[in-house]
Parts: sequence; structure tokens; C-alpha cells
Amino acid sequence: MTLAALRTDGKRALAAALAGLERDPDSETSQALLDAAWREPRAHVVGVTGPPGVGKSSLCAAMVAAWRRAGRTVGVIAVDPSSRTSGGALLGDRVRIAHDGSDEGSFVRSMAARDRLGGLADQTVAAMVVMRALFDRVLIETVGVGQSETDVAGVADTVLFCVQPGSGDSLQFMKAGIVEIPHLVVVTKADMGAPAERARADVAGALSLATAGGSDWAVKVLAASSRSGAGMDRLMDALEAHRDYLSGDGRLAVARHHQGEGWVAQSLRDRFGRDGIARLGRLGLDLSLRPGAQPFQRLRELGAVLERP
Repeated sequence: MTLAALRTDGKRALAAALAGLERDPDSETSQALLDAAWREPRAHVVGVTGPPGVGKSSLCAAMVAAWRRAGRTVGVIAVDPSSRTSGGALLGDRVRIAHDGSDEGSFVRSMAARDRLGGLADQTVAAMVVMRALFDRVLIETVGVGQSETDVAGVADTVLFCVQPGSGDSLQFMKAGIVEIPHLVVVTKADMGAPAERARADVAGALSLATAGGSDWAVKVLAASSRSGAGMDRLMDALEAHRDYLSGDGRLAVARHHQGEGWVAQSLRDRFGRDGIARLGRLGLDLSLRPGAQPFQRLRELGAVLERP
């Protein structure tokens, strides 16, 4: 399946292509599709993370609806807990995120987290790269595993962290593994009033104690309700503001290049272990990407070296 065919054949063709990527990611067809999609990015990719039960799915559904009202096409990757029996996605897209299945401008794909601890599925990167070439916006909702859920920073342009009023999430947020990854923080269930405002103030206070990490982007802390719609306009405006920020001074290209290098390193580590990485070093090879290079080709090159006797 080619990228051009996916652009003309609609959601059923995309579903089949993503199934092919999950089934045989190393096939010639899959790799050709990934190479083409990497060279033609289109979407702003937003990752939504946070503890289980915080209301991520409801918020994502409200975001999809807002983008569709604005005329944006949207692709969603919903990473679900895995079935112990089948290993597949436990919840499924129809339950996870409410959407109009007949709407050709939106598409939801569920993926099973399996045994990954970072909140993402094994093939999230591949699915994101393909969907990024097809839609105006791509939304990734992570499975919700708490403090270890930081992998989303390696696939999203903008990371949105969700906090629930009265849950103690603001204290968890202060732990460095979480506080360093979001560009936006949203307190869900803003219609709760005072508890929501208190949680927002707590998170804002936690951020004031954290280091800026060298970025000149000031993390925004908002409150929104997917049920009443309160604060949703401000949230959508904040997402656009971060997209505009990334567009300046080549920031988006630099961030995606670093992500690509991270994917190369992680994929080789998963496949060949630390010994494989060390062997590359002894051969005088590193994991860097040349400017403008794409990671899937680099993975094939380095993988072929490590597979030699």
C-alpha cells in the first residue's frame, strides 16, 4: 500500500495498512510506506498522558470534536491495556474514544501496550508516522501507567499532561519523570469549581519549582471540562500556540530529528541489547542521523551490520 493510495482510498485502506505494519513491520512494503511517510509530515502530533481514570479519553473525544468543527482532519492512536489472553487491545476504539465512525475526516486506531512500561505500544511510532502524513492533527492517548509514562515525549510534538482535581496528582506531577515532559497541563473536570482551581494552582506551583530544561516555552496550566465544555476553547488555543512556537526558528525539525535518533537507539537496544550498541561502537559506528535522514533507513543499515556473523 502506497502513501498516495492511502490518501485516495480512505479509512478502510488505512486500517489495512496499519494492520500490515503491526503484523510485519520489517517487510519491504511496510518499510517503503514508512520511508515515504517520514519524508512528507503534515500533522501536528499531540500526546495526551496522565494517570489512569483522569479522564483522558473524554478529553480526547472533546479535542477531536473541536478540531473537526474547525475543519481539521484528525487521526487518533489510542493505546490500550492488553488482554492477558490474546495480547490485543482490551478496551477497543469504540469504547475508548467516542467518535463518528462514518466521518471520513477522523480515524481512531486502538493499539495494545502489551508489556511496554512507557505508556505506548510497540508500533506506535510507525502508526504515528503514517498518520502524520495523512491528517492535519494526530492525537496519541497513552495507556495511563503513572510515573513511567514518559515515552510519549519521544513521539509527540506537543505533550499534554492531565491532572484530576482532588486526587493528589499534583504531588505525583512534581516527581521529575513527569514534570519534565509536558508542554501543557490540563486539570480535567473543571466544572468541579474550587477543587479544580486548587489543583491548577498546585500544579502551577510545582512547575515554578522545576527547572526550565533550557526551553524558552513556558508550560501553561489550564483547566477544562469535556462534559460542560468549560475551558476547551482556551485549551485548543494553547495547543495552536505551541504548534506556532514549534514552527519558529526550525524548532520542530530539530525536535523530530532528535526523536528519530532516539527511536534508532531504542529500537536497536530492544532488538540487540546493550552488547549490540557496544559492538557498533567498536566498529566505529554511532547512532546519529545525518541532517535530513530518516530513522527507518538508518535502522535497516545498522541492523544489517549487527546481524552479520
